[in-house]
This record gives sequence, structure tokens and C-alpha cells, in this order.
Amino acid sequence: MNHKITKIRRKMMTELDKDRYEHTLGVMYTAASLAMRYDEDIEKALIAGLLHDCAKCLSGDTKIKLCKKYHLNVSEVEKENPSLLHAKLGAFLAAKKYHIKDKDIINAIASHTTGCPHMSLLDKIIYIAYYIEPGRKELPNMAEVRKLAFTDIDICLYRILEDSLEYLAGRNVPIDPMTEKTYLYYKSKREEKEEQNG
Repeated sequence: MNHKITKIRRKMMTELDKDRYEHTLGVMYTAASLAMRYDEDIEKALIAGLLHDCAKCLSGDTKIKLCKKYHLNVSEVEKENPSLLHAKLGAFLAAKKYHIKDKDIINAIASHTTGCPHMSLLDKIIYIAYYIEPGRKELPNMAEVRKLAFTDIDICLYRILEDSLEYLAGRNVPIDPMTEKTYLYYKSKREEKEEQNG
């Protein structure tokens, strides 16, 4: 493990609670495995996995305050549910506090909870690793999703988006509009592909 990653790991140990740190290591190693499978830069996957939740353990008030301080947009849904801010704030802190200059890593952190249309391979890897890491509680269809992650990354991504929306809707949890936007984007991509293959 290179020096930069070791340094960030030590810092994360002090910034995150025990469960969140365990989850972070799970995401980091799962992301590295997916990077190996899909020929993505392994170091980028390790760093993005390690920093994806760097803003997670801040209180809701602190998240809102920091977003205001650094002029990061806070929507009404995010005001009601500040935990949704940890991805965009985490991306900002990765650059400011952890001196990450790589745009690919920063974008992957920013989109790891909601996804976004036109995701890069690294974005998809972090989004999926976040969902399937070994410590994750069993969400619907988890075994199948974990298999898909290593066989077809795009079908896996679509499946997670679909399952996430169903899961949130069933629990009456506020849904970030970006998740819906991402789902609709990949749904139309999938339909296009099916038409071409039809």
C-alpha cells in the first residue's frame, strides 16, 4: 500500500466511528477488486473508496454550515435530511483537506450515493462498491447484485438504482432527485440497447 493511502487511512481512523471505518475499508477493497476486473486505475479506486465517506460522521448542522461556508448548494430535500450532503461535501473536503487533485476521484466521491447521468467507469465502481461491500446489511437481491457487479457493470448499476428507488419508496424516505434522474437516464440507455439488439 503506498504512502499516500496509508496516510489517508490513519486520518480516516480518527475521523470516522468504528463501524463507518470498517465500512470504508470494505468499500476501498471492493472498489480495488472491481478496478482489477474492469481494468481501471487501482490506486484511484483505493483512494476514492477510502475517502468516499470522509464527511459522513459530521453532524447534520455541521454539514449544512460547511456547505454554506464553501458555497455548496443545499436543496430543500438536503436541508430536511442533511445526511444526503455527505457525498458532495466529502468530494469538496477530499480536495481541500486531503489535497486530492484528481478530478476523477473527486467526481466518484460526489456521485457515490445518488449516481449521476454519464457516469465514468470509476464513478460506477465506487457507487457499486458502496452498495455491495461485504459488511453491508443484506439489501434486496444482494447476492444477485454482487454477482452482476463482476459480470456486467452496467446491468449491475441499473439494478442497484432500481432496487434503491423501490427500497426508499417502500420506506417513505425522501428520495434525492438525482437518484431518479440517474435511474431514468440508465433506463433509457438500456431500452436503446435492447432495441438495437432486438
